[in-house]
Amino acid sequence: MRFTTAIAASLLLVSPGALLAQDQGVTDTEILLGEVEPLTGPPSLLGVAHNLGVRLAIAEANANGGVADRQLRLIAEDDGYVTSRTIQSVRKLISVDEVFALTALSGSGQAIASMPIVEQFGIPTMIPIGPLPPLYEPPVDNIFVVGQSYTEGMRQLAIYLAETYPDMNWGVVLQDDDYGNALHEGIQQAMEEVDINIVYETEYARGQTDFASEMLRVRDAEVGVLIAGGIISENIAMVRETERLGIDPVIATFWPGRVPEVLAAIGEASDGIYSVDYVAPIQSEEGQAFLELAATYLTEDEVGRVNRYTMTGYSSTRVLIEAMRGCADDLTWACTIERLQSNAPLDTNVMAPIGFGEGNRFSNSEVTIMRADYETLSFVPVD
Repeated sequence: MRFTTAIAASLLLVSPGALLAQDQGVTDTEILLGEVEPLTGPPSLLGVAHNLGVRLAIAEANANGGVADRQLRLIAEDDGYVTSRTIQSVRKLISVDEVFALTALSGSGQAIASMPIVEQFGIPTMIPIGPLPPLYEPPVDNIFVVGQSYTEGMRQLAIYLAETYPDMNWGVVLQDDDYGNALHEGIQQAMEEVDINIVYETEYARGQTDFASEMLRVRDAEVGVLIAGGIISENIAMVRETERLGIDPVIATFWPGRVPEVLAAIGEASDGIYSVDYVAPIQSEEGQAFLELAATYLTEDEVGRVNRYTMTGYSSTRVLIEAMRGCADDLTWACTIERLQSNAPLDTNVMAPIGFGEGNRFSNSEVTIMRADYETLSFVPVD
C-alpha cells in the first residue's frame, strides 16, 4: 500500500486547481463520466460486468431525459488490473478527458493507490468494487464507497458457518494482499464471538494455479470447513483439487467469485458452496427483474455477461445520477457531493437502499449468506 501510494503521489505533477474548473465535463447537451476497471485478462470477468452495469444505468437515465436534458456519456479505461495503469488512467480521465465524475477505480488495491489523486482534485468519485476500510476510514469528502467491507462480510459468514457446523476443524487459504488481510481480520473478529478451531492456515500469491500442496494439507489436517479465500481461478483450482483428492469439506468462498462462470468451471463439486453478498442472486425475483431491465438496453450477448458486479455498478451509478439530477441548476462538484451526502437512501431493487451522510462515505450495506445451486449456476439465500 505504501508503494502504490508513493506511485500515485509521484504522478501528481501539477496543481489540480491550475488545471480544472468544477464544472468540467459538462456542456449544454452532454455530461461526461469516466471509470477504470480490468476489461482484459482474467479479471475482466468482473470488470466487463461492472462496466455493463454502469452503461445500463446511463442508458436508462438517458432514455428518461438524462440530467437536466443533458445526455450522459461514459469513457471507460482498461487497466488490466495493474495498479500503475490504474493511476495513469485516472489522471487521463481527470486531466485530459476532463470527465465530470468517476464511477469506478478498479479493484480495492488500485482504488487505494488512486486515492491521493482523486482526493487532491476533489472530483466526485464512486467506488463500488472492492470496498476496504482505508477507502472510507477516515472519510474523504468526494469519495463514496458502495457495498460492505470484506472484513464484515467474512465475519458474518464465519459466524454462520461456526454455528451451523460446530466442532469442525477449519482450514483457511487466503491471498497475500489487502484482500486476504481483510478476510483474515473478519475471521479473527468472528473468533471473538464463536468457537473456531483453525488447524491449517496459509497464504498464496495472487495468480497461483496449483493448490495440490495446500489441499493435501487440508486433507491431512482433517479439515471440515475450508475457507477458499481466492477470487476466481484460485477458488476454481482449490475446489477441483479437493474433488480430485476425494475429500468433501464444507467450502466457503467470497463475493468476488460469486459469479455463474466460477460454478460452471468447477462443475458439480460447486453445488452447496457457501458465499455471502450484499446484492441479490440472479435467480431471485429481484435478479430476474434486473435481467429484464438489462435486456431493454443491452445486447443479448451483453445480458449473458451480467453478474453481481453489473448490479453493483448499476446501483452505484444510479445513486450518482440522482445526485446530479438534484443539481440541475447548479451542476458542480460541490453540489453533487452535497447531494450524495444528503439525499435519502436510494432503493435500486437489487441491494439494500444506498445512502450516505455527513461524515459518512460508506453505504454499509446489509449482507446475506448464500449457497450455490449448480443446476441453475446461481446462489440461494440460506434459511
